[in-house]
Amino acid sequence: MKIVAFNIRYDNPDDGKNAFIHRKSNIIEAINAHKPDIIGFQEVLPHVSAWLKEQFPEYYFIGHGRSENFSDEHIVLGYKKMDYQLHHFRTFWLSPTPQVPGSRYTEQSICPRICIHAIFETDRHRLFSVYNTHLDHEGVDARVKALQQIMQDIDSFSKPTLPTVLMGDFNAKPTDEELHVLKEFKIKENDKNLQLNDLTKDIQGSFHDFGNCTPEKIDYIFATPEFLLQNYSVWENKAGFLSDHYPLEVEVILV
Repeated sequence: MKIVAFNIRYDNPDDGKNAFIHRKSNIIEAINAHKPDIIGFQEVLPHVSAWLKEQFPEYYFIGHGRSENFSDEHIVLGYKKMDYQLHHFRTFWLSPTPQVPGSRYTEQSICPRICIHAIFETDRHRLFSVYNTHLDHEGVDARVKALQQIMQDIDSFSKPTLPTVLMGDFNAKPTDEELHVLKEFKIKENDKNLQLNDLTKDIQGSFHDFGNCTPEKIDYIFATPEFLLQNYSVWENKAGFLSDHYPLEVEVILV
């Protein structure tokens, strides 16, 4: 199973030669070459979501926008139609009121933030859970609270515990305090740590600002121990940038 985290960079005409219109062909080529099973996208504007559905008919794409009217940037999951069946899908806002569209923490930027959650069944009838998110780019406290909220959701929703993937753009480096939440969170019932392994821990960088900075690791794919890592890679495209982030791919076996 190939799983990819891909901040696609929102369609901003001010990006000039790196604007989405100039990256489309590279994105098509990369996805067709790698053929991931599950893709977690961030920063998908509504017309880009429609474009993905048009260009990749072998995938279903689920997700919607973060704002009060479900527009603005989308968080999206793409999955292969022939290999996976969707059992459950929902969205919650990263806020004290997660069911209120457009809500947010007071410590964050003006941008609402969401997490989407899906439960899939493989062709071998194994169920697994996937969370995809994009944390705030300004508020450290907001990112801490958001990760605590997501971990609490994993703990409370996945009963009995399902194999789980958590991925996305966390806007935090591996040594930042936000990431300690994932290591220190305790399961309510037995006070044991909820184990999520960073399957991308050996990848040094992901955000590169279209080559204008040394790549920084702020994108991640975490998973519970049922996902055995076989390989990992960074989608670096010599023909041109796919985004201002490198997509991260892990190949896993679900045991």
